[in-house]
Formats: sequence, structure tokens, C-alpha cells
Amino acid sequence: MKYFALVLVLVASASFAQTNQPIIEDFKPSTLNQPQQEYPQVNSQGYARFKILAPAADSVRVSLGLGGRGGIKLTKGEDGFWTGTTAGPLDEGFHYYNVKIDGGKFNDPGALNFYGSVRWESGIEIPAHDQDFYALKNVPHGKVEQILFPSKSTNTSRRAFVYTPPGYDKNKEKYPVLYLQHGWGEDETAWSNQGRANLIMDNLIAEGKIKPFIIVMTYGMTNEIKFGGLRDFKVDAFQTVLVDELIPYIDANFRTISDQAHRAMAGLSMGGMETKMITINKPEVFSHYGLLSGGTYKPEDIKDKSKVKLIFLSCGSKERPDGVKSGTEALKAAGFNAVSYISEGTAHEFQTWRRGLYQLAPLLFK
Repeated sequence: MKYFALVLVLVASASFAQTNQPIIEDFKPSTLNQPQQEYPQVNSQGYARFKILAPAADSVRVSLGLGGRGGIKLTKGEDGFWTGTTAGPLDEGFHYYNVKIDGGKFNDPGALNFYGSVRWESGIEIPAHDQDFYALKNVPHGKVEQILFPSKSTNTSRRAFVYTPPGYDKNKEKYPVLYLQHGWGEDETAWSNQGRANLIMDNLIAEGKIKPFIIVMTYGMTNEIKFGGLRDFKVDAFQTVLVDELIPYIDANFRTISDQAHRAMAGLSMGGMETKMITINKPEVFSHYGLLSGGTYKPEDIKDKSKVKLIFLSCGSKERPDGVKSGTEALKAAGFNAVSYISEGTAHEFQTWRRGLYQLAPLLFK
């Protein structure tokens, strides 16, 4: 039987806010620029400005958002540089983008690259009013460690990243575990690089707002499905890798509390769809569920209410918040501990998911 999350709107993160205000010329280099690179730039209003050297080109366009469908045309100067500014402010937070030169797709040499849209894309960061919760601060930091775990089902070793909280190497304590999944077009690097998951955790722990736990991030085997064909995705192969291979490896090699009550699964977008499928299929494995822009559960989806300690549903206010709210209310009415969160002013993008993790983490393993 197949379970489908809401229709995934993968290109909504490039929308521009409407404003009649003049552009303030206080542009500064993006915090995600390559060393010593002045462009791209952002201003205090959230506009982005790009400058690309392509003297022989006939057209240059910047395509913004996961999937690269929104964007702006740049104008060529006599010096061979093409420049342009977004039509309006971008949503706060992280955005993917690429540069199309005479129809070919390239990355901006001025920006750092992040894996999304099944390729390494350029990234730009629009400063957010609430960016303090994922800022790099002078607090104790955990560790993000790359591991390779054996997978008999795929006849190879597979990669995962494991976040262990500050002090893990200096004590003998055992920790609960959150298995945290990326979305379509991304991979196991997304939650640390784009999502700042480790910094969110470090800051929450330093403020005493959460009980420390381990986070495991691995590739969800999603990108073999082409964009537009998500309904053909089957979770069986990944479910085997996660439940039968990765979890036993983590429990054997890290100090985990290795029972259902201390194990959670959450994911963004298509990773939320995977989370829904696997938690329904394997209620004996996970007790805390989180769907971040990944649909909802119906009360009848879950056969044994006693095994579920938390259901967390979230999305951006520019997505489908009514579905998240009504889904949460239906779960509450059926007796579940269900919590919803709506990220104000954001769409299907990482600021929504950063905020979602920030709201979810304190609810886990209470």
C-alpha cells in the first residue's frame, strides 16, 4: 500500500515580496560567498544583486530556488560584466541558485556550492530577523562526523553524518537519536550545510532548552526519481537500509538508548514523505514523528496509538498551512500528542525547515 504526502512544491522558494519602496543601496557581500568575492550581494531589505563576468555571452540569467525556475535577467556592461538585482526582496534565509549563460547552466564563481536539485548549486543567504537561533556562537559545540556503514541490501558501504552533542567524547552517557532526512534533490549533507542543524542543536543545548540527543543524517535514496515522478517512489529499499542496516550500526558504534521510546524520525519535503511511510510501516522502531513540509498523518494511518509519543507537523505560511493545522487538530481529537508549527513569511525552503527543527527539538524525548 502506498502513502503519499501533500503535493511537493519544490520551486516556491524564489518568490519575491511585493514592495513599493525604493531600493536601499546598502548592499554587502553574501555570507555564503567564496573568499574575497564581492558578489552576490544582499541589502537590508532582502534584495539580492548579482554580477557575472561573461564578455562573450549574449544572455545571462540568474535562476533562483530549488529547481531554478524563478529568476532575473542580467544586463551587460561595457566591461563584460553582467549585473542585475532581484525584482523584490527574497524570503529570509537560504536560497539555491544557478546562472544560465546562453542557455547553459553554471554555478556562480563568487558563491559557495550546496547540493540541491540533484547537483551542486550556488547558495545565497538573506539575513533573517531570527537568525540568532542558528548563528555560530561562542558556546560548546558538538561534532558532525562522517561514517561509512555496511549495507548488504545495496552491496556497498553507505555514508551518513552523525551529530553528537557537546561533551559526548568526555562522558559515558547514552543518548536518544533523531534520524533526520533531507528532501528531493538533496543528500545527507543538506541538514548540516544548508540547515545548520548542528548549530541549532548547539545553541539550544547551551541555553538549556533541550535534552541533548544524537542526530543521524543519511541519503534517502530519493534522487533516482526524476522531478515530477514522485508518485512512483517506493520506500522499501530505503526502509531496509535505514531500519535493518543503519540503525543497528549506530546502536553498535555510538552510545545510544537503543529502544523505540528514545528513537525519532523526521524529514523535510520528500524526506517527510519517507518519514510518514516508514513510521507507519515500522511503529515498533520510532516513537516521535516529524513532518516538515512533508504532509500530515490521518488518525486512521496509525494502528497503535500507544506507540506514538509525538507527532509534529509544520510548513511555511506560503505553503499549505491550513492542511497542517487541520491535520493537527484531527490528530489531537483522536487522542494523539500532536503539535503544529507554521513558519511565518516563508515557503518550501530551508528557513522554514530550520525553524521547524528549532521548534521540534525541544519537544523530543521529554
